[in-house]
Amino acid sequence: MKKISLIVTLLLAVLLLQKCKKDTFNASAMSSTLLFAVINDTTWNADTVNATITYNSATKSKVLTCSAIGNNKEVSMSVTQTVNALNTAGFPVNTIFNADAIGTNLFSYYTAQKNSSGVFVLTPLGTVAPGSGTLNVSAIDSVKKSITGTFSFTSIKDNYDSNGVYISTTVSQINAGAFNNMPYTFISK
Repeated sequence: MKKISLIVTLLLAVLLLQKCKKDTFNASAMSSTLLFAVINDTTWNADTVNATITYNSATKSKVLTCSAIGNNKEVSMSVTQTVNALNTAGFPVNTIFNADAIGTNLFSYYTAQKNSSGVFVLTPLGTVAPGSGTLNVSAIDSVKKSITGTFSFTSIKDNYDSNGVYISTTVSQINAGAFNNMPYTFISK
């Protein structure tokens, strides 16, 4: 009898465990600002945003540049369309631009640092290695001149003491970045 009750108890335990489900939580950053990102696990919103698309007739290329400043931090991006660029206010949609070694796609992260005069200035916090940054334009309205998309990148800075001896590495993660109907200026030269 004990064997039967043990078997029944084990079967009930198995059935109960099959009904259990793991709770999962997904987090995402949301903002009504023109440009925002999650920087080192903290949501950052830009106060000032400046974006330009520049067509260069000599090189037949188009460059999207964007800089955003807020809370003593700056995020800057510059990506280049080198193929099939037309002298129009548009930009390729759903094309991923990756940070590269030749400088056509650049990403930068700046933070406030005291200069030699004791004044806080925005200075680069490391560099973004090729392949460690992306920008994707998901929508563009070339009539209203507004652009929407996403970006992310990693900036790495090696720290040295006054004798030039390596101390540590600072890694800054700029994730879940987005710009929403961000106005831009079109320049043709």
